[in-house]
Amino acid sequence: MYQGYETLLIERRGRALWVVFNRPERRNATNPLMHQELVRIFAEIGGDPDADVVVLTGAGDAFSAGGDIDNMARSLDDEQRWSDAIQEAKDLLFNLVDLDRPVIARINGHAVGLGATLALFCDISIAVEHAKIADPHVKIGLTPGDGGALIWPLLIGYARAKPYLFTGEPITGAEAARMGLVTEAVAPDRLDARIEALVTAILANPSPAVRSAKRATNMLLRQQLEAVIDGHLALETETHRSHDHREAVNAFRERRAPVFRGH
Repeated sequence: MYQGYETLLIERRGRALWVVFNRPERRNATNPLMHQELVRIFAEIGGDPDADVVVLTGAGDAFSAGGDIDNMARSLDDEQRWSDAIQEAKDLLFNLVDLDRPVIARINGHAVGLGATLALFCDISIAVEHAKIADPHVKIGLTPGDGGALIWPLLIGYARAKPYLFTGEPITGAEAARMGLVTEAVAPDRLDARIEALVTAILANPSPAVRSAKRATNMLLRQQLEAVIDGHLALETETHRSHDHREAVNAFRERRAPVFRGH
């Protein structure tokens, strides 16, 4: 199992499976290949009888810095690639929610955009206190439609979530833990011990009971995902085609302030 991955490092540690974003030179930003491999990995884990808990983390000092801006630039005029990415985003979220093994996000550094979304969709999320967690879709002219607009309000409520989704501003791991956006925040030198303790505690229980507990607790989340995801992705597609998104991407690459037109 787990053959042919290029952007993910898969490591078996007994009955725990570690999935590591493995583009440290780009702070683990997602590109099309990583997007596709993320869709594949959670479905593949579901068929692994020897994996009873999953740890999702990043290589180097970042969890995942979100989307690769160079790839965004290439997709501006590639409608097929965008269409494929939208379907992949939907499949990825369902595969993660439907996986009947607990997934622990080991947020070892900044988690931005899709990186933040994946961390927040995990069952347990442990962040280092200084990590920045953000969904900056609006800063690049996009709707946070690939999961962010659903999971942030579910975790911390609409009143707290909307300022972050409407501004794209980050929250630290420590602040996120106080709000309930992540499960817990720890000092960097305590991260691995905390992850190990959680893995050990989960594996001490009968795996069928743990798997059914995961399925039971995700039933409502799955229903809500099913109800909104097509609409959210349609809104993101609408903004993807806008002048302001193109301007934001070009301005970022040219290291200048964007000039937005709005309506």
